[in-house]
Amino acid sequence: MGYYTIIMMLASSHLLSSPMWLNSTAQNALRAVLFIADAGGAEPVRVDDIAAALECPRNYLSKTLHALTRAGVLTSMRGRHGGFRLADAPSDLILARVIDPFQPAGERRCLLGRPKCGIETACLVHDRWTLVASQIESFFGKTSIAELLEMDPAVRPI
Repeated sequence: MGYYTIIMMLASSHLLSSPMWLNSTAQNALRAVLFIADAGGAEPVRVDDIAAALECPRNYLSKTLHALTRAGVLTSMRGRHGGFRLADAPSDLILARVIDPFQPAGERRCLLGRPKCGIETACLVHDRWTLVASQIESFFGKTSIAELLEMDPAVRPI
């Protein structure tokens, strides 16, 4: 089973939004960047348009987009014709860069919800979960926004 299949299964089952995967801000950041990339980049995309498409509160999304701008993922323009664009080509923008401002790499939670879970205080599933989590981190570290946009629109996460 490939990474795309795994991620799409997780997304469709809402597991990506659970605490063990992506927090809601990281998830909305990723969806917003995909929306902006899909718009083509000729004109900046307005926050109102992104918020409407993602069914997300405008003020919350605006703060998220500005954090992505500070992180160098997006550029922003003020004014009547302002909005947001990708700072780099979609093929050069990996998913980890998009989610890192909101959920740094390696920030993994115990699958069973234990506050302390590690090599010395491992839970029952720690070793097996570590392997799965490493594959997910690899997916985010190697997959570009362009690769997601190349997917069939019927299964895209936007």
